[in-house]
Amino acid sequence: MRQKIVAGNWKMNNTNTESELLLKDLLSYNFPSDVRVIVSPPYTQLGFISEKLKNFNIGVASQNMHYASNGAYTGEISASMIKNSGVFITILGHSERRTYFNETDDSLKEKVNKAIKENIEIIFCVGEELNDRKSENHFEFVKSQLEKTLFIQPVASWKKIIIAYEPIWAIGTGETASPDQVQEMHSYIRKTISEKYNKSLANSVSIIYGGSVKPSNANDIFAQPDVDGGLIGGASLNSYDFAAIVNAS
Repeated sequence: MRQKIVAGNWKMNNTNTESELLLKDLLSYNFPSDVRVIVSPPYTQLGFISEKLKNFNIGVASQNMHYASNGAYTGEISASMIKNSGVFITILGHSERRTYFNETDDSLKEKVNKAIKENIEIIFCVGEELNDRKSENHFEFVKSQLEKTLFIQPVASWKKIIIAYEPIWAIGTGETASPDQVQEMHSYIRKTISEKYNKSLANSVSIIYGGSVKPSNANDIFAQPDVDGGLIGGASLNSYDFAAIVNAS
């Protein structure tokens, strides 16, 4: 049975004090036992947040990871640095990283390889821009992203891979894909994995949705048969909203 996952991506937000207050509020809620809850703070807080949550059932993920073990990569963070902070999950390929920091499928392929080698779990983001959807190229665009980054991995690696579908046109815009549009793409991604590998593997991979998920639309989105949870941005900075989203999954 696929795991339900709700991950909160805090992006470049929160001081230590603000994060501590957010965690205190989050820990006051009761979450369903069958939902895996993850938070992803800025990398300067990974160790701090990991220590705060070590006795609780909330995981911690980094927002990025470099493909090199070390070296002259100013401002980057390596796999060993992440693990030394007590963190064994990373988000890779987020649309903001692709757009603002010029991440490519080639560089993401190397990051995936490094994460798998270092036994770090991956939340891997894919998704199309508005022009791809309007031109009805969205399926082929997402398929190409998968083929160039994840489909070079052997079956065994997929135990460490979660896919997050995030249509770029619905990130931070207040827009969201309809539940039918979300289900259509999630179903397509699962079918594409099945065609590349096998149906059993495809049915075991958690595919979560990221794209302006809010308490008001979470129930309808999470009710779709191929949606296994969400990668939550802005709403994850509000404990009440995030808790409501987790409890909708």
